[in-house]
Amino acid sequence: MSIKVVLGGPRGQMGQEALAMMKDEANIDLVACIDHNTGDQTKETIQAKYGVNLPVYNDLKVCLNEHEVDVYIDLTIPSVGYTYTKIALEHEVRAVVGTSGFTEEQINDLRKVSKENQVGCIIAPNFALGAILMMLFAKQAAKFFPDVEIIEKHHDNKVDAPSGTAVKTLQMIHEVREEKQQGHPNEYESMEGARGASEGGVHVHSMRLPGLVAHQEVVFGSTSQLLTIKHDAFDRKAYMSGLKYAIEQVMNKKELIYGLEHVLDLN
Repeated sequence: MSIKVVLGGPRGQMGQEALAMMKDEANIDLVACIDHNTGDQTKETIQAKYGVNLPVYNDLKVCLNEHEVDVYIDLTIPSVGYTYTKIALEHEVRAVVGTSGFTEEQINDLRKVSKENQVGCIIAPNFALGAILMMLFAKQAAKFFPDVEIIEKHHDNKVDAPSGTAVKTLQMIHEVREEKQQGHPNEYESMEGARGASEGGVHVHSMRLPGLVAHQEVVFGSTSQLLTIKHDAFDRKAYMSGLKYAIEQVMNKKELIYGLEHVLDLN
């Protein structure tokens, strides 16, 4: 039996890759899309990437009332992604979210709605399996190397900084890292922001340039040595195997899961 899906954000670059991926998946049935533009531009994008015209809504509540839906996929932007995801969960529709930039308060609110309705939700700052492993390896390394900085690089159209992947990596590092203030005790910035953002003594640097897609380095320093754990995604196709996996896995969940690493079989 196929999984009936609604996609939010079909015109975005991730959305277009998702359309192309679902076209070739026999167990995924895309039934509708959500976009603020319901006109010809959106329908032409769907036709080109998915192969058929689909109904396009600008109101998720109306869409969910008119279609039988198993999973809502959100690949929009933070300002609307949180609202759409909450609507899906309130309608007892599972959600898979690739939109980054949600606040901790928003994630906790979605966690509460998910639990109340006993409906699964997977929020993944990154769907690339290599990036998941990069974060897991960084968490392991942080037990032994408390001096660490994160450098993330993305295309110049990304609206949030730091990236969701960098934030998630930082959270995982803090779970195991010995608390430490890095650098010289009298360190100062002659140009504000030169040392990047800082949380718990770990600095995070964000780069935005055309030509980049998604890249992250986690650099650990110790006496006479450096350890760099790095992941590069050169095309958004890198995310599609993880997105497909999340769609399949969320069908068996009844709570919110933040981070794809929690549903991967790593044993």
